[in-house]
Amino acid sequence: MFGLTALELARIQFGFTISFHIIYPAITIGLASYLAVLEGMWLWKKDAVYRDLYHFWSRIFAVNFAMGVVSGLVMAYQFGTNWSYFSAFAGSITGPLLAYEVLTAFFLEAGFLGVMLFGWHRVGPGLHFFSTVMVAIGTVISATWILASNSWMHTPQGFEIVEGVVVPVDWLAVIFNPSFPYRLAHMLTAAYLATALFVGASGAWHLLRGNDNPMVRRMLSMAMWMLLAVAPLQVLIGDQHGLNTLEHQPAKVAAMEGHWENTPGQGVPLILVGWPDQQAEVTRWKVEIPNLSSLILTHSWDGHYPGLKEFAPEDRPPVVVVFWTFRTMVGLGMLMVTLGLWAAWRRWRGRLYEGRWFLRFAALMGPSGLIAILAGWYTTEIGRQPWIIHGVMRTSEAVSDHSALTMSVTLVTFVVAYLIVFGIGTSYMLKLVGKGPEAGEDEPATAGDDPARRPARPLSAAPDPKEG
Repeated sequence: MFGLTALELARIQFGFTISFHIIYPAITIGLASYLAVLEGMWLWKKDAVYRDLYHFWSRIFAVNFAMGVVSGLVMAYQFGTNWSYFSAFAGSITGPLLAYEVLTAFFLEAGFLGVMLFGWHRVGPGLHFFSTVMVAIGTVISATWILASNSWMHTPQGFEIVEGVVVPVDWLAVIFNPSFPYRLAHMLTAAYLATALFVGASGAWHLLRGNDNPMVRRMLSMAMWMLLAVAPLQVLIGDQHGLNTLEHQPAKVAAMEGHWENTPGQGVPLILVGWPDQQAEVTRWKVEIPNLSSLILTHSWDGHYPGLKEFAPEDRPPVVVVFWTFRTMVGLGMLMVTLGLWAAWRRWRGRLYEGRWFLRFAALMGPSGLIAILAGWYTTEIGRQPWIIHGVMRTSEAVSDHSALTMSVTLVTFVVAYLIVFGIGTSYMLKLVGKGPEAGEDEPATAGDDPARRPARPLSAAPDPKEG
């Protein structure tokens, strides 16, 4: 069905489901830390604006957290159903790493989440703040274990192959594999950027609608400070990540840059735009800046790195997708830096909360952090192809023995179910954002003393839409 093989359909299905899953945990990571900052500032300054913002964003956090958990459940099952040969081959490493994530991060989050969402009037302020911080730390620990597992697939080490299966021989080497520190820093920073843009866009949107109050202004101000600090930092982290990728996955870098042949001793130009033709092994209609690619990737004016023709055709990733997703990520990153600098200039002029062009730009940039995360994820994962474990196991060797018809039916089922479930969830979350914060907001679960209204699940922290 669809003229695709079972392998291609399995890859599309995994890419589709993980595209949903990566969005919600990214916002969860950023919002958890944002809530910890808001509550800390409330305890320090006793400024009611921070308290009201905490209660407002905790509702949105609850909805987002619930959707992240639901989308993550599917991912675990797919390793066994669609990628059973991979699980049998490398499960001795990926299995424990994901189990550590559950035992450390998920249990930590689950243990303190109820207190964080529903305990504002039931526990002391110190314990409540501690719970919020623990949830924020739990989200970071969760990302750490997941990225350790995924990074090992990109730069595997600390293992041996015994009787056809992977056997770990050095867990520290497995966890702290060469790409892990860069990928962890890059992902966490991306999560904070995406959240800052989301919060900032909410503040800008409300200001554009005339909903100007101290809470909306504080949202925009805090978001723009975060953007100003973190967007340039992400550029530096991305530079170091690129050097690491060039060392360990040069074919991926060649695809990202769109270069087929690079001559030693001659500087490599940076291709701004173009169209890689994988059949003709050339990038057409390209616009270049001389020597800039050498300068960026080797920190030398005439530095050399291999082109795609230096790799066998069967070892090259899909060039067009990697080329353009990389440019999408970098282009959005440059816009983030621009927004941060523009906000700083307007703040210096005392006009941060004015100017419709600035506010429109901030509002339009709201989803850019999530789009950049998806583009970067596609770049790194599709750029790893044709390997599922780089240099060790090909993706074609990892897929389960399902027919194309089976994979087509399940793919269609996933698409329909996800669009319904997560479409409703996302729409509701955006509705909460659209209502905006109000002065004197309190945690919804404690409104009144009716025991029947005491929540039993995270999503209960969000108000009933019928009551809105």
